[in-house]
Amino acid sequence: MKNKNVGYLITGIAVVVGFIIYIFNNALKDIVGETCTHGIECNMYDTIAIQTWISVGITALILVIGLFLIFAKEEEKIVIKKVKQPKKKIDLSGLDKREKEVIKILQKENGTVFQADLMEKLGTGKVGLTRLLDKLEAKQIIERKRRGMNNVVVLRD
Repeated sequence: MKNKNVGYLITGIAVVVGFIIYIFNNALKDIVGETCTHGIECNMYDTIAIQTWISVGITALILVIGLFLIFAKEEEKIVIKKVKQPKKKIDLSGLDKREKEVIKILQKENGTVFQADLMEKLGTGKVGLTRLLDKLEAKQIIERKRRGMNNVVVLRD
């Protein structure tokens, strides 16, 4: 629901509650007037007045909230468009066979793969893969990012 509609709803409820308070208090005054033997100096009139002001105050607060919602400015929606840029061709001419394999795996996996998965796919050990990735990182082809206890290998744009 829009804020304005909620504001109208709350304002309507405040008006109905105000009307109910008016009817209820008039009925109470009539009952006290008929039953109280002290006349106009009866203590019950003071109690009714206090209850009336408290209930009118609460109703006024509800009414103010409703009016605020009616006249408040709606939030603006922010639209973010992602523009896909064409993928650049990576120059594989200066790379050896193992480095080209890493790039092909990364391209298959949309440019991101965990280092442990890459180690399994290449069938190499930790040290060999680390050295291989160090070379590719030095050539600014890939980037390693820490994710918890693992590294993620990302193909640079």
